[in-house]
Amino acid sequence: MIEKFIRTTVLYRGRAVGFRCDEVLLPNGKKGVREYLDHPGAVAVIPFLDSPFKVPLEKARVVMVKQYRYAVGEVTEELPAGKLDGAENLRACLRRELKEETGYTAGRFGKLLTYWPTPAFANEVIHIFWADRLKKGRMSPDDDEFLVRSADTFGNLLRKVKSGKIRDSKTMLGLLAFSEFFKASSGGCR
Repeated sequence: MIEKFIRTTVLYRGRAVGFRCDEVLLPNGKKGVREYLDHPGAVAVIPFLDSPFKVPLEKARVVMVKQYRYAVGEVTEELPAGKLDGAENLRACLRRELKEETGYTAGRFGKLLTYWPTPAFANEVIHIFWADRLKKGRMSPDDDEFLVRSADTFGNLLRKVKSGKIRDSKTMLGLLAFSEFFKASSGGCR
């Protein structure tokens, strides 16, 4: 069932991602080719303006970003997120991206989950966190990022996920996972 790596060819190396073509030895002894997107990994965060541990989760406000996503041709509403730079650790990346995209810094973080968005053709891994005890500051997005910071209640955001208004996978998965995490950590009571 396991495929053994033989050699790789870099087809393209861009600023954010690359594309590779690997030759592999298949379980049946034949050679095969695997083409995939090479990604450094990313973090995403659910930044709570109101701690969900102090107010009802439904009413806790979450900082979101809206931006035009060229690949899908739409403005999306998403959790703040970004890719790792080199050997940057997850928490450093998380702090940097939260500050750049929203202007906020957080006093507390908690990890929710790690997942592969598209393992059939990419090695990208996304680590999703939650954060609270936010302090407002100035946004400093990258030169090619045009973001609008917004806030909505956790309850409204979940409704947007369930109605299909939010379709970004990290945002959907993060919000749904936090809802389950919160139920489990609070015994379902408020």
